[in-house]
Amino acid sequence: MGNAFKKFGHEVKALPLVGNGESYLKLGIKVLGKTKSFSTAGMGYTSLKGRILELIQGQIVYLIKRTYLLFLISSKYDLLVVVGDVLPITVAWLTRLPVITYLVAYSSHYEGKLKLPWPCSNCLSSDKFLKIFTRDKLTADDLKKQFFGKVEFVGNPFMDPFLTKSESLPKHNKRLGILPGSRLPEAGENLCLILRVVEYISNLKCDNTEISFDVALVSALDDYLLENVITTNGWRLCYPTNKEYPLKLIKNHSIVNIYRDSFMKVVQSSNVLISMAGTATEQAALLGKLIVQIEGKGPQFNSSFAEAQRRLLGTNIFYANGSVEEEKYMFVTCNLILNLLDKNYKEVFFKEKDNKEILRRKSVESISEIMAKSITNSFLNY
Repeated sequence: MGNAFKKFGHEVKALPLVGNGESYLKLGIKVLGKTKSFSTAGMGYTSLKGRILELIQGQIVYLIKRTYLLFLISSKYDLLVVVGDVLPITVAWLTRLPVITYLVAYSSHYEGKLKLPWPCSNCLSSDKFLKIFTRDKLTADDLKKQFFGKVEFVGNPFMDPFLTKSESLPKHNKRLGILPGSRLPEAGENLCLILRVVEYISNLKCDNTEISFDVALVSALDDYLLENVITTNGWRLCYPTNKEYPLKLIKNHSIVNIYRDSFMKVVQSSNVLISMAGTATEQAALLGKLIVQIEGKGPQFNSSFAEAQRRLLGTNIFYANGSVEEEKYMFVTCNLILNLLDKNYKEVFFKEKDNKEILRRKSVESISEIMAKSITNSFLNY
């Protein structure tokens, strides 16, 4: 959305409360203050282990410092755009600046009716909050009863990258995409768990070339870190002789292709996806992809997070209701994946009719640009 604001001639600066703000930096948007990344990437659906890590790593102290910085500089800005949950919403309200919010963390799909945590409703009811964007139409319809004309759903800006045609992987009859997540070191641990599934599937199938296993890996998990992660489980790196071919992970008859910074390519090319990710899973589900969850240990992607994700995304998500570290759940999970691949679903279905129409439209304007234009008009009329 920041890039969309820049297109309309606005000066944009970012102040992430968690993380280094890499996505802003890639777009050339200045990130304010000294940032720090944490292994749990924020205080959400984290395990007990994650909560302890938050305290040890100093996330609470860091958050207080970031909040203090916002108060120091708030007088220099005309408008705050908040993406997140109750925490940034409350902080934004305390600045007394005009605020627009995108409720990325909340959806009525979880329980059928959205119950906003205290003091979220009070903040959003304030005259300082000019507009509320929701992540789906059901939530918008739900919140309109409470906040009336403030609430709007124009689409999910997470889907902007898919509005333009991108390259695909080479054609293959059965392609299983793998999304281990983006947060380190959890992504490496998730990958190891998924590789166990790949090995099990390979042992079940006689023809080892029938399925192409393709991992969308973040660049932060470089070759050195990757090798340290996978070699303890008997896997090895195999470097390509031609730069057009991917790096491979090999163990006995199992072969896995590694694609870095190629998320869209892997997702769009896959028939089925194994996912232990957050936003990436939502994007894949909105594209109509069939997704199999693997239960992780966290701190972010754990059983609680996975269960909440299933309530949010519904029919696109499949799971075996147990950890693949147990033989019975490994067997069920692998057979589930093989059955989905064998059925070779070709019909693309969507979670919501609204997202379907938006993605089919392929309009010149991205969803972020539509939101930026609406925000600009709201502020000018303030």
